Amino acid sequence: MLTTICYIEKDEKYLMLHRTKKEKDINKGKWIGVGGKFEEGESPEECIIREVKEETGLTLKNYDLRGLITYNFGENQIEYMYIFTSDDFEGELIECNEGELAWIEKEKVPTLNTWEGDKIFLEKIKNKSNFFTMKMRYEGDTLIEYKIKEY
Repeated sequence: MLTTICYIEKDEKYLMLHRTKKEKDINKGKWIGVGGKFEEGESPEECIIREVKEETGLTLKNYDLRGLITYNFGENQIEYMYIFTSDDFEGELIECNEGELAWIEKEKVPTLNTWEGDKIFLEKIKNKSNFFTMKMRYEGDTLIEYKIKEY
């Protein structure tokens, strides 16, 4: 599975999505950035622009590819996620059909109910680290191991 996620920044805050509205959702109850699955033939950039617009109403004017994550949730559950950030956007927030959107202070994000691995890569993003790759293995909601490489 190929996915994207974007951490939109404004006034030292990230736009976070509290995933509460879908019944069958691996992210149910978690706070994450905005993004989603690739549609047929999309590039990572096309996917993140579309997903941000659909979920938030915002139009990304500029964005940076910050990392590539490999998630292993089990024998046949592999996900590759492109991580973007942006502080250059326009538009007004809309209601999201996947949960509630909220601007959260960057320092408070690690206190939210997020995936354990997200806390690790969000620290790299917040500190303006170079492009990185990260491989994580989960059992249920528990991060079992991870490897990270910065370029």
